[in-house]
Amino acid sequence: MFHQPVLKNRRTLLERAEKFISEVYFTDCNLRGRLFGDSHPLASISLFLSPKRIPFEEASKQNFAPYKVGDTFGPTWWTGWFRVSLSLPAAWRGKEVHLLWESDGEALVWRDGQPVQGLTKEGEKTSYILTESLKEEEPHRVTLYVELACNGLFGAGHGSMIAAPDPGRRFSVQKAELVVFRRDVMDLLTDFEMLVDIVKNLGEGEQRSFQALFTVNEMVNVCDPADPGSFPKTRSLAATFFSQRNGQSQHTVHAMGHCHIDSAWLWPYEETIRKCGRSWVTVIRLMEKNPDFVFTCSQAQQFDWVKRWYPGLFSQIQSYVQKGRFVPVGGTWVEMDGNLPSGESMVRQFLQGQRFFQQEFGVHCKELWLPDTFGYSAQLPQIMRGSGISRFLTQKLSWNLVNTFPHNTFFWEGLDGSQVLTHFPPGNSYEMKGKIEDLLNTVRNNRDKGRANHSMVLFGFGDGGGGPTQLMLDRLQRVRDTDGLPRVQMSDPDMLFSQLEAESALLCTWSGEMFLELHNGTYTTQAQIKRGNRHCEMLLRDVEVASSLALSQDGAFRFQEEKLQELWRLLLLNQFHDVIPGSCIEMVVEDALRHYEEIRGAGTSLLLDALRSLGSSGREPDSSAVFNSLPWQRHEVIERQDVAGQPELALVTVPSAGVALATEAKPEIPVSVTVQADGSVVMDNGIIRTTVNSDGSLASLGLVAGGREAISDGCHGNRFVMFDDVPLYWDSWDVMDYHLQTRKPVEQVTEPLEVVSLGGVRGSVRCSLRISDRSSIEQEIVLDAASPYVKFSTKVVWAESHKFLKVEFPVRVRSPNATFEIQFGHLQRPTHRNTSWDWARFEVWGHKWADLSEHNFGVALLNDCKYGYSVQKNVMTLSLLRAPKAPDANADMGTHHFTYAVMPHAGSFQDAGVIRSAYNLNSPLRIFQSSADLEPWSAFSVDAAAVVLETVKQAEDMKAALVVRLYESHGSSVTATLRTALPVRAALYCDLLERPSTLDPPEMGPDGISLSFSPFQILTLLLTLRS
Repeated sequence: MFHQPVLKNRRTLLERAEKFISEVYFTDCNLRGRLFGDSHPLASISLFLSPKRIPFEEASKQNFAPYKVGDTFGPTWWTGWFRVSLSLPAAWRGKEVHLLWESDGEALVWRDGQPVQGLTKEGEKTSYILTESLKEEEPHRVTLYVELACNGLFGAGHGSMIAAPDPGRRFSVQKAELVVFRRDVMDLLTDFEMLVDIVKNLGEGEQRSFQALFTVNEMVNVCDPADPGSFPKTRSLAATFFSQRNGQSQHTVHAMGHCHIDSAWLWPYEETIRKCGRSWVTVIRLMEKNPDFVFTCSQAQQFDWVKRWYPGLFSQIQSYVQKGRFVPVGGTWVEMDGNLPSGESMVRQFLQGQRFFQQEFGVHCKELWLPDTFGYSAQLPQIMRGSGISRFLTQKLSWNLVNTFPHNTFFWEGLDGSQVLTHFPPGNSYEMKGKIEDLLNTVRNNRDKGRANHSMVLFGFGDGGGGPTQLMLDRLQRVRDTDGLPRVQMSDPDMLFSQLEAESALLCTWSGEMFLELHNGTYTTQAQIKRGNRHCEMLLRDVEVASSLALSQDGAFRFQEEKLQELWRLLLLNQFHDVIPGSCIEMVVEDALRHYEEIRGAGTSLLLDALRSLGSSGREPDSSAVFNSLPWQRHEVIERQDVAGQPELALVTVPSAGVALATEAKPEIPVSVTVQADGSVVMDNGIIRTTVNSDGSLASLGLVAGGREAISDGCHGNRFVMFDDVPLYWDSWDVMDYHLQTRKPVEQVTEPLEVVSLGGVRGSVRCSLRISDRSSIEQEIVLDAASPYVKFSTKVVWAESHKFLKVEFPVRVRSPNATFEIQFGHLQRPTHRNTSWDWARFEVWGHKWADLSEHNFGVALLNDCKYGYSVQKNVMTLSLLRAPKAPDANADMGTHHFTYAVMPHAGSFQDAGVIRSAYNLNSPLRIFQSSADLEPWSAFSVDAAAVVLETVKQAEDMKAALVVRLYESHGSSVTATLRTALPVRAALYCDLLERPSTLDPPEMGPDGISLSFSPFQILTLLLTLRS
């Protein structure tokens, strides 16, 4: 073919090719306009609307009314069920026929009573293949059902994606018809698109870019959209380009299909079930047509939902799992938040997840999969290792606001020294589309060039589901080994990580937490969820300890393991990384709070059953007894009812992990309460002395022994402060550093300080403050006999908008670092702002306590349901409440109850018992009725203060066996003896999945079980009991 010479200007040739495949321009004569051939109307379409999500069997029996394309229906969160009758024209024999369906919302096609295809415009799935080549013997009359959810892929935000949902949104079907689909045009469009993208992304500095430009220009010259006979020659030009190979040193991309589905976020849990069905059945259809396609999928909870709601689809998934193509990953119940769940909750995520995958698929996951979680605790590597996992996949740190994380492939070292091989896909996404840009970014962004020559590309629509498309697979197929681009290999996580392990000699190591420099408002948002999580974690712990003790003491006691597993799974579900952080819509918050109420109700019932068993001796229960689930003796004030049913206080002593009658003891030093002339009140229990101002702030707080003052000169402790809280975009997620410039103390007193408890076993005072005309604080400040801390029992009525409430304690301590409790341990963070890495930690997370200490003195801040902290120089701050308006317009509005405490101490926080005090504050002594002859009884104790007995539970797979979990909490190497009154026959080490270890069993002697710990080490024992 002869062509007149042209300038071959880059811009004109590139735009020429773009317009040739445009969906907007010149569709009357370009290639895109030939994608569909003839069309044919549907025989009929009718609609049934349901306010609830109902199964197919129920929906198909309803009365359907005729529907006209273009008519609207709704509202938001309803479901439209469409009955679609089709008649395929006989003249279309030999042609590929699709149902073209363009609508708002998310749709699922049902055929012969089974789900067959997901459809959503946002996920680029708008047609269902009825036949790839219509045959005479095929049925030409077909009835389908289309289940259409009245919400988009990302919910129904009013005006923006993360805005609160629009409850009255209307939906419609814009197009519903039969069409002939021209596969040859689609193949050619893909060739054009890939070449155009190579030109654009390689740029003018690359020779290969111009080769692609001239190739695609020649393809436009050759291709006549109206003449399919021109297509083979056009495609051969593209094939010649794509088949020009790379050198051996080229970077290899391991491509895997993926569909990240948030278990709840901008839609409720129930809608996620349908998102899984829509997405995963589409994956199965793609697997049937693409034998090399591999799909990775996490979250055992979602598999469990699909098993119950779509059993036929689940059976297909099981089949493809066995073929190694549908790959369960992660090993956890959900993709949980990486900061806020307790250590034991994280263990249970793996225990429940790994057991489910093993039972349903015979699979043990080797990698933790948390691509979208808001930071990663320094104890995760040890927990992973203990759960049989040595690899970690995420990418969220690419969202850092201030500092760029220095690695993509590296070893991550945890608090105890455990290491896991970690990979961040350099493309900085878990929902790539198989485009040239994705592949080149994967190479260009790789911060471990020279150390790692393999990277992961996860392709498929995500967050709201959707998953891969045929087009994505076709794109990747074109460029498997094309000069100028990375080599592309359809792969799976094991293949990638095995390759990285084999070439890991030069990899770097990152030690400690991986802190996300963004989304630090999630430590505080939705305070009721935080409170429910902490309280339910402690409740389930108590249920397991009490039930285990009852099981060992009472042969008639029945451990309700199925109910307990159900409650644990509800708790674990709520720890999903958009639920416990509070970054979800109001419907999800309501679901989560209902789950917590169910856990509280059923858990309390299970606890009382166990305690009744422990307190029973065959006699009628006629006395009050107390249960202590913690592994140390406690001498504390409890609130109980007297014989007349009136509340009273009593100082009681309860042995470690045991029970005793609630026998009142006289305090060695009663609490004194003295009202001063200026209205302030001094409270003193012989350990600490505090002076409370008339506004509830602390003028003084000190140790009686030695007289050391804790509050800074000229300052007051327990000072409530308000901040303006308007982030850049992510409202519920983010608090920005500039909020610190808007500090305003809460100073207006509405009810001055008054004495509530006069002393003896308890001294307390109460006052109230006005935050605004809509919000207020009521607080009781409590000092108990024998207590090393002052408690602040707080009620806040909160009706603010974009405000942040905190409480401050300026203390007389100087230290460059503060210490924060995390899962199974603690870590230090700077109190200064020397570097950008320090500054980015202006708001951090911690669990039950934070401490600021200098040599021989410090102050600890304890709490029963808060997670956000800031320690700047000598000011310790606890974050209390936020008021974001998206995606929940009513986030945190209402009444809140919480308790925090301040504990000055001599010596280190370890020696002063801060860790135990925080456990005591969070784990109340449980009062129950027992017979009067109940003897004090301790089931477990540990002789080393550094070692915490965290868990006592029934073994998963053994009767008459218990699992106990201990950890070293001080950061020291220590030998400890675990003493028990239970009839232990044998003790074995096991991992966190309760699989026996190959290590020699621990030494058992007359004094107990001898154990050795390294700093922050977690040890789990399997104890078999004598019958």
